[in-house]
Amino acid sequence: MTTKLFGEPVQRREDPRLLTGQGRYLDDLGPDALAAAFVRSPHAHARVRDVDVSAALDVPGLVAIYTWEDLPERVGRPLPLLIPHPALTHGRTAYPLARDVVRHVGEPVVMVVAADRYDAEDACALIEVAYEPLKPVVGLAEAAQGAQLVHEDVPGNVGAHLVQEVPGADGRGAREAVASAPHTLAFRLDIERSASMPLEGRGVYARWDGRDLRVYSSTQTSTSVRMAVAATLGLPLPQVEVIAPDVGGGFGVKIVHPWPEEILVPWAAMTLGREIKWTEDRREHFISSAHERAQIHHVRVGFDDDGRVLGLDVTIRHDHGAYTPYGIIVPIVTSTQLLGPYKPGAYRVEFTALYTNTVQVTPYRGAGRPQGVFCMERTMDKIAHYLGKDRTEVRAANFIRPEEFPYDQGMTFQDGRPLIYDSGNYPEMLRMIKELIGWDSFERRPGRGIGIGCYVEGTGVGPYEGGHVQITSDGRVHVSTGLTSQGQGHETAFAQIAASELGVPIERVSVVTGDTRRFGYAVGTFASRAAVVSGNAIALACRKVRDKALRIAAEALEADPADLEIADGMVHVVGAPSAAIPLSTVAVLANPLRYAFDEETAKATQFSGTASPDRPPVAEGDEPGLEGRDFYSPIRSTFASGMHAAIVETDPDTAEIKVVRYAVVHDCGRLINPMIVEGQIHGGVAQGIGGALYERMEYDVHGQLVNASFMDFLMPYATEIPRIETAHLETPSPLNPLGVKGAGEAGVIPVSAVIASAVEDAEGIEIDRMPISPSDLYELRVRGSAPCVPPEPD
Repeated sequence: MTTKLFGEPVQRREDPRLLTGQGRYLDDLGPDALAAAFVRSPHAHARVRDVDVSAALDVPGLVAIYTWEDLPERVGRPLPLLIPHPALTHGRTAYPLARDVVRHVGEPVVMVVAADRYDAEDACALIEVAYEPLKPVVGLAEAAQGAQLVHEDVPGNVGAHLVQEVPGADGRGAREAVASAPHTLAFRLDIERSASMPLEGRGVYARWDGRDLRVYSSTQTSTSVRMAVAATLGLPLPQVEVIAPDVGGGFGVKIVHPWPEEILVPWAAMTLGREIKWTEDRREHFISSAHERAQIHHVRVGFDDDGRVLGLDVTIRHDHGAYTPYGIIVPIVTSTQLLGPYKPGAYRVEFTALYTNTVQVTPYRGAGRPQGVFCMERTMDKIAHYLGKDRTEVRAANFIRPEEFPYDQGMTFQDGRPLIYDSGNYPEMLRMIKELIGWDSFERRPGRGIGIGCYVEGTGVGPYEGGHVQITSDGRVHVSTGLTSQGQGHETAFAQIAASELGVPIERVSVVTGDTRRFGYAVGTFASRAAVVSGNAIALACRKVRDKALRIAAEALEADPADLEIADGMVHVVGAPSAAIPLSTVAVLANPLRYAFDEETAKATQFSGTASPDRPPVAEGDEPGLEGRDFYSPIRSTFASGMHAAIVETDPDTAEIKVVRYAVVHDCGRLINPMIVEGQIHGGVAQGIGGALYERMEYDVHGQLVNASFMDFLMPYATEIPRIETAHLETPSPLNPLGVKGAGEAGVIPVSAVIASAVEDAEGIEIDRMPISPSDLYELRVRGSAPCVPPEPD
C-alpha cells in the first residue's frame, strides 16, 4: 500500500470501473420494470383541445395511460419554482403533463406505461391529440416586441427585470462616467443558444413496496429530488430514498429537480404497485430537457488614453425559453461575473429575461459566465484596437491588484451574498499565459491569429454540504456525502482529503456520493462547488474522527493525545514509534461490546480488561464507534480565476477555423489533485470549442428545432481539439479550511471570447457573434466588418 495525500496527481480510482463497462447507469437498473413513454407536443404553441386514447387501448402490453386530468391535485400542480427572486416578477413553471396549453415543442402531454418501451412507444403513436395552434414567439427580437405572448398573463413576455449599479469613486453613475470619458464605444454582442448534451440522457426508475419509495435518478441533486418527490407525493421524507447511480455526465442539465418524469414515474409506480422506468432518448433530450447561452448584450464603455475603463453600461436580453424552473440564476451570473478580474470606474448592468416558445433555459456548464466573459473580453479587445495598444496591455491597466484582496465589487452574487473576491494574482497570471502561448514572439500573418481571454469564476456557493466518516474495525475508512458525481473524480479527490486528514493509505478509503440512504442532507453538484463545500465538510468530519481516535489511543497507550500522531494507519507516540496502536484497534475500542464476533472485536468486550470500572463504557456526551459527521457552510463564494490563449488558422478558401494551440493558466486555490483539475480544464475547453465553433440550436419561425439530432447538431471530435497546455497558480482561499476554490467549469468559460479574439486577429474583421461557423466567417468576409456604432435596440 502507498499513502497518497492532498496535492498529489493520483490516478482516478473510478476510471477502471467506468472505462471497462463495469459502471451501473440508470438504464442498467430495473431490467424487469414496466416502461414509461411520453406523447410530446409537436407544436411550439397550441391549445390542447382533446386527447383520444381509444386507438391505443388494444396495444399488447399496455398497462396505463395518463393525461393531466388523471393526476391527483398535488401531483398535477405546476412544478416548483426552485429559486425565487424579487426581480422574477412573473416566474412560470410547467405542469407535469400539459394542462390546457403547450408552450414548446417536446412538452409532455400524455404518459404511457407498458410492459416494455416498444409497447409504450407503439401506444404513444396511436394516441391522437387535437391541438389548436397558436402563433409562437421565437427569438429575443420577437419576444421583446410583445405582440404575441408566451403566457397570457405575462405582459410583454418579461419574466424578470433587474438593475445593479456600482458608482465610481467620484460618486458618478456609469452612464455619466461613460458620457464624460475621453473615449467611448458602443456595440452589440450576441451569443446563440446551445446545450450540454451529456453522453447519458435523463432517466428515472422507481419502486414502491407499499410503505417506502425508492427512486433512482440520473441527477445532479439526489437529496433535492428526494425532498421534491416526498413533498409532491405527500410522503414523509424518511419513507423516500433517492439514489444517483453512475451518472454519464450532467453539465447542469440534470440539476433541475424535479423534472416532470421524476414526479410521474414514482407516482405511477405507487399507483400501479409496479416498478417503472423511463430513460430519455436523444431527440427527447434535444426538445424536452434544457438549453442555455442565448443572450444579446448592448455595451457602452468609456475609457481613458491608457485604456482604463471609467464607466461601463451593459444592457442584456436573456432568452429564458418557455419556463423559469431554475429562476434567473443565469442572467444574474452573467451580469455579475462579466466584470472578471477588472475594476471599472463605474458599472451599471440591466437585464431583461424574456419568455419564448422554445425549450426552457437552465444552467449549462459555465452558467452565464461564457456570455459575460465574451462581453467583457470583446470590450477589452475593442478598446485596445481603438487605442492601437496591445490587448494584454489594456487588460493589465484594468486589473485588480494582488494587494487589493479581498476586493468588493459592490454587487450581489447568485447566492444572495456580496460579490467579494477572496484572493488572486491577475498580473502574475497574465505573465504566465503570455509566456505559455508565446504572446510576445508570435508572428502574425494573414489567416493566422492569436487571442486571449481572462475570467473570474464564483465557485463553492452554499448553503452547505456535509460529510460522514467512519473507521471500521478492519481499519478501513468509509466516507459519504450527499453531493452527487457525474465523472468529476470525487471518489479520488475526497479519498485524498480523508487519507491526508487521517494519516491512512488511500487504498483503505472508500467514498459514496449521491445516495440518500448514506447521507440525507445535501444541496447538489453544480457551480464548481464539490471540492469547496463537500471537500471541506469531509475534512471537518475527518478532524472530529481524528480527535476521537487520538483520545482513545492515548488512553490505551497511557499518553497525552497532544503527543500522538497518525501515519500509515498507526497511532504512535511522536519520537517513540514502537509505542503504537493500529487505527483498526482504536476503532474496536471505540465501540464497547457485549459480544465478540471475531478475534479483533473480542478486545472490546466487557471482560477484556480495557474498560475502566469507574466510568460508563460510553461516556456522557460520547457515542459508540469511531465516526464523525460535520457540515461546511460557506459565508460566501470563493472566486477562482484563469486566463486562456489560443492560436488559430483560417482557411482562405473554405473559411474553416482550426485551433492550432491552446493554453490555460488557472488558479483554483490549493490543488487537491492537479491531474483531475487538468482533466476538468481539458474537458471544459473541448466543450468551449464546441460552443465557439460548432454548437447551436437552430429554431425556425414556427418554433421547430430543426437540428434535433447528432446528424445535424455539430460537436467537436477529438480531431478538432488541439493539445492543451496548462499551468497552475495557487492563491489559497482564506474562506475555508482547505484553502480551495472550484475548478469544474473553468475550462469552458472564456473559450468563445478567446477564439473570437484570435479569429478577429487573423481576419481583421470584427467578431461580435458566437458561435462562428465557416459560413458565418465567409459572410463576414463578403460584407466586411460593421463599424463600431451605437446599435439600435431590437
